[in-house]
Amino acid sequence: MITIEKLMSIDKDDLQEASKAIDNNDIPQLVEWLSEKDDKIRYQSLLLLQRRSSSSDYVYPFWDIFRKKLKSENSYQRSIGLMLIADNAKWDKDNRMDDTLDEYLALLNDEKPITIRQCIQALRNIVPYKKHLNKKIANAIMGINISNIKETMRKLILLDILEILAVIRKYQTTDEIENYIFSALSGEILDKKSKKQIESML
Repeated sequence: MITIEKLMSIDKDDLQEASKAIDNNDIPQLVEWLSEKDDKIRYQSLLLLQRRSSSSDYVYPFWDIFRKKLKSENSYQRSIGLMLIADNAKWDKDNRMDDTLDEYLALLNDEKPITIRQCIQALRNIVPYKKHLNKKIANAIMGINISNIKETMRKLILLDILEILAVIRKYQTTDEIENYIFSALSGEILDKKSKKQIESML
């Protein structure tokens, strides 16, 4: 049985191995600790659950708990919810993502730019497994109004968007996606280095 002491004694480099060794009966406890006020306990639980999600579907049954977190007043909880939903999209045999996507994509308009970034970045774990949703995902991220985001974050968020569009493009593309990429590479927000980085992905 996992305890907080055991949880906190796991070294960062050992998380992957530790996640495989966790008893399945300990997963509900880790999910519960995601709501802990203590940052360290909450974060360590998240990392273990993310690692476990990469190799097995034992975290998937808690989907509805993660979905509720998308609407939390706490930005950390919203981030936890979106990351664990994305991590478990590959195990989504019940197609819960179809029903959850609108709530997930609502976080593209979050008040916290860091949550917006995490929301976009985590799409990397959804896109390959939910190809029928890729057009909707592409339209949503292309619909983000970059000019509404504080200036210091604009380049980073635009890069995040372009990276996801590059992944979507491997499966399917549209004129809108091509035009968006062309416009971003011709525009002023990205510097030369960033443009080269995106071009190498395409």
